[in-house]
Amino acid sequence: MSKVARIPGYQSKNPKQNRGIIGDREIRFKCSLQNVILDVLRGRPGWTEVPGPNSQVPAAQQGTRPSNHQTSGLTQTGNQSRPSDGDWDFYWCDREWLHQNYDTMFLHEHQKILHFRNHYELTRKNLMVKNLKRLRKQTEREQGKTEAQSFDFYPTTYELPSEYHIFVEEFKKNLGIIWIMKPAAKSQGKGIFLFRRLKDITDWKKGEYQPLSDQTRDVPETYVVQRYIENPLLIGGRKFDVRVYVLVCSYNPLKVWLYRGGFARFSNTRFSLDSIEDTYVHLTNVAVQKNAPDYDPEKGCKWSTQQLRKYLAAKHGVDKVQKMFKAIDNIIIKSLQSVQKIIINDKHCFEMYGYDVLLDDDLKPWLIEINASPSLTASGKEDYDLKFGLISDLLNVLDLENRLTGKEKRIGGWDLLWDDGPIVADDNMDCTPANGSAVSTPNSYLGCFNDRKKQLREIYLTAQSVKKS
Repeated sequence: MSKVARIPGYQSKNPKQNRGIIGDREIRFKCSLQNVILDVLRGRPGWTEVPGPNSQVPAAQQGTRPSNHQTSGLTQTGNQSRPSDGDWDFYWCDREWLHQNYDTMFLHEHQKILHFRNHYELTRKNLMVKNLKRLRKQTEREQGKTEAQSFDFYPTTYELPSEYHIFVEEFKKNLGIIWIMKPAAKSQGKGIFLFRRLKDITDWKKGEYQPLSDQTRDVPETYVVQRYIENPLLIGGRKFDVRVYVLVCSYNPLKVWLYRGGFARFSNTRFSLDSIEDTYVHLTNVAVQKNAPDYDPEKGCKWSTQQLRKYLAAKHGVDKVQKMFKAIDNIIIKSLQSVQKIIINDKHCFEMYGYDVLLDDDLKPWLIEINASPSLTASGKEDYDLKFGLISDLLNVLDLENRLTGKEKRIGGWDLLWDDGPIVADDNMDCTPANGSAVSTPNSYLGCFNDRKKQLREIYLTAQSVKKS
């Protein structure tokens, strides 16, 4: 008899190991990070931490031998017992752990884990653009050029070294403009620089990046080169970008939540194209800006998205700002659709992306990059409160406690943006267009006020009454 192939990432066929839906017991979690997420998990009622390498549970508790009725899900190690790797319900793991373990683990019905197996299809800069270009071409073939123009939200981009000669041809057509070079798989502004002339990258090209002639050498690092946005919107003379949080619970069907909170990250130095080598002028990453000589850690060069929305509405008008935020919705959905068919969908997995969006002086949003592990380390009290609410509400959306109905459009600060199609806003929601139009509007409220605690109380009471009836 031939063996039945077991698919990585799906539950074991052993019914004794399937605990089913959680709702009447404590939830066991693991976490590989030591920041806000760990505070949220440890403070959540009914959740308990699984001892392990990344745990700070006292060693004395880890080494105790449980009684017979406690040994379910435990593996023996010498004279001690410890929880097995599968004895958890929720795991906020890092990407490296997932890559090393996903293909050999079998997730049970009740388990949830951060990251889809090949999330990098969207979060590596070169693959993100490659997938967007492919979907744009497909859209143009099937729906025409007009619809394909809805993908005009990322700068002209080439992958190096594979597209170097194509880039050179484009460069010669547009002499004098500024280009920006980025490592495809690095974050926090590492390895990024700007240039105007081809000879400015000659030394770089002759170094580790040159084509391999010696097969014993490591493969050269992949870069992307993009046309630099030379007309960014400035506030107080400074450049900024916007961090937007997006939660994907499923790719098939596509289910997307958008968080109302976020922040604008400002450069520490006034913007100028005269000094393209000054990273404090052109890069807004906190990891870069915090090293500036006059950086103020209390202020942190940040505005809340709510502050930003109010400022832009006062300066440019509500209608124009509403159009801008709708364009950000388009960026989110189109980018996710570009990888929808190639992401390995798994009902046990979820992803929280950090989108970085730049606004130009026409209020047009540009997608700069998408982060698979947006920083959850707080730079100050306001940042801590934002991220604490963000993660708390993410757990509310995942609803491992089985307390909701599953039909909610808004959970805390998260608004359901897409569920196998666009979600229409309810009439009683705030932040609607000023003209009071009766036309259906997207369920999108980025930068809008939300009394999340009051809203959570209401939806839990409603869900409770629905379940009783």
